[in-house]
Amino acid sequence: TKTYKQTEKYTQKDTKEENYISPFHDIPIYADESQNIFHVVVEVPRWTNAKMEIATKDLLNPIKQDVKKGKLRYVANVFPHKGYIWNYGAIPQTWEDPAHKDEDTGCCGDNDPIDVCEIGSKVCSRGDVIKVKVLGILAMIDEGETDWKAIAINVEDPEANDFNNIADVQRLKPGYLEATVNWFKRYKVPDGKPENRFAFNEEFKDKDFAIEVIKSTHNFWKALISKQTSAGELNCKNTCFSASDSPYYCSADEANSAVCQVSNLHPV
Repeated sequence: TKTYKQTEKYTQKDTKEENYISPFHDIPIYADESQNIFHVVVEVPRWTNAKMEIATKDLLNPIKQDVKKGKLRYVANVFPHKGYIWNYGAIPQTWEDPAHKDEDTGCCGDNDPIDVCEIGSKVCSRGDVIKVKVLGILAMIDEGETDWKAIAINVEDPEANDFNNIADVQRLKPGYLEATVNWFKRYKVPDGKPENRFAFNEEFKDKDFAIEVIKSTHNFWKALISKQTSAGELNCKNTCFSASDSPYYCSADEANSAVCQVSNLHPV
């Protein structure tokens, strides 16, 4: 059994040994597969603006701030909101394949893990690994790419038992889904970009549909990590998932060396 930490290390309970991991590849997709409970890696805590994300092209895929044209990226405040309006993150071991054209959206994947908007009451910390139940999903078209946005709630939230499908969000948090569409539609407009579009007339699909989408992206990821499909610029090195004879296996020494190099270049 592994306990995941914000430091992107895991503790092996039987040995108490800590090792670095990839939040993209090493954390299991499922917290409880029989109940369709998924892990989510929190990249952006609610109400913050820094555009943090799993760096899919870097060794061990650390969470770091996106850079565009040499400048750190921040999302603008979409009136009347401050920053991201949910805890925003990604489901590990998923991948939206850029070579796969989705039959519902008519667009290919965005080359990233599938995104999650967690709507619980707690403001999470960056790097938290939480367990969620998925309630529905929104199909955003971002600059011609399919970019699914799953809606989920932390299973430890006090109200989690009341939320079992997307209709419950509409009923118990009126206006939240409309605000979510509005946020994703307009958050790039202050940067001079057009409004984003959505499939299904901007409607959220239900829990069952969402789970099938997530499972399909997990299958794309399995093809990626087993080298059945091209990784392109993605870094698939991992410390837990691949066998030691795999070209994607990263030893503890290699991981520690890489982290030390980054730490020396960017001391805290």
